[in-house]
Amino acid sequence: MTHAAAEKPPRSMRRIALASMTGTVIEFYDFFIYGTAAALVFNVVFFPELGAAAGTALALATFGVAFVARPFGSILFGHFGDRLGRKGTLVTTLLLMGFSTLAIGLLPTTGTIGVLAPVLLVVLRILQGLAVGGEWAGATLLTAENAPVKARGKYALYPQLGPSVAFALASATFLTTALTMSNEAFVAWGWRVPFIASVLLVGVGLYVRLALEETSSFTRSKPAKGAGKLPIAEVFATRSRAVLLGAGSTTAVFAFFYIGVTYLTSYGTQQMGLPRPTVLAMGILGGTVFACTTIFGAIWSDRIGRRRMVVLGNIASVGAGIVAFPIIDIGTAWSFGLGLCVVLGVVGFAYGPIGAQLPELFPTRFRYTGAGIAYNLAGVLGGGVVPLISAAVVPIWGSLAIGLLLAGVSLLSLVCTLALPHTDASSLAAQDAELATT
Repeated sequence: MTHAAAEKPPRSMRRIALASMTGTVIEFYDFFIYGTAAALVFNVVFFPELGAAAGTALALATFGVAFVARPFGSILFGHFGDRLGRKGTLVTTLLLMGFSTLAIGLLPTTGTIGVLAPVLLVVLRILQGLAVGGEWAGATLLTAENAPVKARGKYALYPQLGPSVAFALASATFLTTALTMSNEAFVAWGWRVPFIASVLLVGVGLYVRLALEETSSFTRSKPAKGAGKLPIAEVFATRSRAVLLGAGSTTAVFAFFYIGVTYLTSYGTQQMGLPRPTVLAMGILGGTVFACTTIFGAIWSDRIGRRRMVVLGNIASVGAGIVAFPIIDIGTAWSFGLGLCVVLGVVGFAYGPIGAQLPELFPTRFRYTGAGIAYNLAGVLGGGVVPLISAAVVPIWGSLAIGLLLAGVSLLSLVCTLALPHTDASSLAAQDAELATT
């Protein structure tokens, strides 16, 4: 069965791919500046009575709240994405993220409005989680469902670049504020600048996304109004195994990435005593390395297969988990940078291919929902739970325990990846054909 997307002209595909990446960069930028602020300043601004250690732990816990909301976002926006279309749903997620981020930037501190401040912070963080929960699957489907069948990994890598570019951009934004104002000014108001400035990026994202067309796969298989089961019901009735194994396969990616972008930011400044500008500069370097390995993993998945590339990435992650923290604990700025690059760089080998792999596990009728739930369940486990466990085990067993935890999670992801079916260039059409016969 020939996929209609194979006839898309290259210029049109480049426009779709860049539009998909632009929106994903913006949404993840908004998501990550929260994590950076939580690691650097939210303990003082929103939890001042708890002291530095407890305040930081609670600030990072509010970062993790969004991961609980993300699967619900994938269900909510997946429903509309599968019923009404990818494009309109992605515009909605972008607007929700933009509103939530701006509101955090304008939120009064605990010193101004008391306990209401952290409560509102958590509510806004939940809204951010809902938005990101609905973002990834839709952005990925824009490319995966339109791409030529033999280059799906290549084009699906564009939204996969969103997290790495966004992390580097968020680090650069905070680095600029750190270099241009005193620490007192940064704590008083400087941390708000990245949140408020994101409004400009959201405007760019809206302009790009409103100019897009609906994906060819969805246009051909658009359900009649009121027809069929709920997408979430169909996902778990026919593809529950794919959801669970897909989530397990991706968990190590999230664990490494969020240890790198949140925990290590706090670890470098507070435990190692490195200057904030140094830690942020290393974040830019780490994000760049992550982008490079993501590109490699995605492109090579078209050559050797998605599953094989993810397997290789998970095997590499086992070794990276073991060696990263001994390198970091040498105690210099450059050892911290090298360790951070190991943690973030290894992520891309597996993360690049899943932009094509997860959509290839589900038919068009509920692909937005299925791929989104698998991806965001992995986010809960790897991005939400693992950093919290890490913060708890370091005082008892030291930082090496984090590396061993990451290696163990990588083994779990490796087993789940090996249990997944092989997917390839024709998988999207094959999934639709299989569903039509059942």
